[in-house]
Amino acid sequence: MLVAAIVVVFPLCLAYAAFTDMFTMTIPNRVSVILVLSFVVIAPMTGMAWPQYGQHFLAALIVFVVGFGLFGIGVMGGGDAKLLSATSLWLGLNMQLLEFAILVSVFGGLLTLVVLTMRSDKFACYIGRIGLIGYLTNPKLGVPYGIAIACAGFVCFPATALMQYAISRMV
Repeated sequence: MLVAAIVVVFPLCLAYAAFTDMFTMTIPNRVSVILVLSFVVIAPMTGMAWPQYGQHFLAALIVFVVGFGLFGIGVMGGGDAKLLSATSLWLGLNMQLLEFAILVSVFGGLLTLVVLTMRSDKFACYIGRIGLIGYLTNPKLGVPYGIAIACAGFVCFPATALMQYAISRMV
């Protein structure tokens, strides 16, 4: 049951966040809450040492402070900042966090280029007619960054301590 929770909760939450952000430009608070609460319950059950457990919370706190600083200056949405923090909790304070930050930037840059291309005069008249994603052609809207966060999380997740625990129990 524990292995199933590790393998399902994190990816499912990220996928849900990406889809809701893509279609509504919002990331529900419940996604971040589920990620945090599930980590709080799951991590100690894997035998994670308390200092390592604390480092995971330190990673989330650091990302939370940076994310809300970016939110405060209008660079990032609040849902994105919360999702980044909750995702960082699962990664911990290690090189995976740095890899995650770099991948979020890369995927976010690519996503921004795609959205800007969709908003160009050449494509906007066609894409604007597509019901589910047509609103993305609106230049007044931001970029659904939850997609980039989810993609980076998917790439980094297999190397996390929790996923490594789950893999060791599956074999």
